[in-house]
Amino acid sequence: MAELDSNDNKKKMCQIYNELSKELFGFGTTLLRVTVDQRVITFHAKHRRSPRSSALEGEAPELKQEVDFRMSLLFKKKFQERLEEEMELKIEVLLRDYDARTQWAFTNMILAED
Repeated sequence: MAELDSNDNKKKMCQIYNELSKELFGFGTTLLRVTVDQRVITFHAKHRRSPRSSALEGEAPELKQEVDFRMSLLFKKKFQERLEEEMELKIEVLLRDYDARTQWAFTNMILAED
C-alpha cells in the first residue's frame, strides 16, 4: 500500500472526491486533505453550503436532514465505485460522516487485504 501514499495518488483521490462533490452538490470543497496509513485512507473535507440547503433548513429542517443523509449515502456509493474503477482499489469498507451545521465531512476507507 506504500504507493498510495505518493503525492500523485493522493492528488488523484482528491480529484475524484472533488469531481464527485461538484457533480452531486454543485460545488467542490474549500479544503480537502487525504491521509494514508497502511490500509486506512481518510479524507477531511470542508464543503460549501448550498443555497438550496440553506432554504430547506429554514422551511423544512427534517426534510433537509433526510436529503443530507440520502446524498451522503449516494456520495459513498459513487465514490467507492469511482475509486475502484479508476484507481483499481479494493475497498473493504467506506464510512462517511457529514456534519451539516459545520459542513465538515470525514470519509474513511479500509482497503481489502491482498
